[in-house]
Amino acid sequence: MQLLWVNLVTDGLPATALGFNPPDLNVMLKPPRRRDDNLISRWVFFRYCVIGLYVGFATVGIFIYWYSFDVDAVDKHTLVPVGDLMMWSKCPTWPDFQANSFAAGSRVFRFDKDPCTYFTAGKVKASTLCLTVLVIIEMLNAFNALSEDGSLIQMPAWANPYLIIAAMGSVFLHVVILYVPVLARIFAVCPLDWHDWKLVMAFSFPVILIDEVLKCCARWRFKGGKISPKSD
Repeated sequence: MQLLWVNLVTDGLPATALGFNPPDLNVMLKPPRRRDDNLISRWVFFRYCVIGLYVGFATVGIFIYWYSFDVDAVDKHTLVPVGDLMMWSKCPTWPDFQANSFAAGSRVFRFDKDPCTYFTAGKVKASTLCLTVLVIIEMLNAFNALSEDGSLIQMPAWANPYLIIAAMGSVFLHVVILYVPVLARIFAVCPLDWHDWKLVMAFSFPVILIDEVLKCCARWRFKGGKISPKSD
């Protein structure tokens, strides 16, 4: 359900809005493509791999961070070592394992009867953080796609106002399923507090910086410097 939400709803609006991108600043300086050129060059494939690896790191990383390192969490949930988290299925064999109850919005999760449900029913907050990071990263990555090699400083977000509106609409829809109780239960998510949103942004925003570095490398490697400013 969550994957369908990301692929069909939150990604749909920005993907459509990207069709209204203005031309790249240096589009007339590029030589024509040869008819036997690959659609995806080795460099573009490398960039896809780097960004994809970071998306995977961020979504899995925030899940691990919540369970093992989030000492400032408002809900004061139980922290477990990363090794134990990786072997969570062996929880019934752990001696004296207990998990603190915590509240997620109007729902309170208790683990008095079966502490090991902390890793199944109790993962709702960690899963919500994963899903939200994925959504926000997709929104930020849409702005990366404003230009193939141009920086966001050269081709700012407002160059395509439709993309801004689409990203805001997608984030609004995602917020709705987080904070409307009926929808939150359907999607198995929960509301996020201010601390959670700061975590989401901390794990999501680096995708902008990574792509800016890759674009900079592309400009220097293939074009010998900065993209020329648009002429009047």
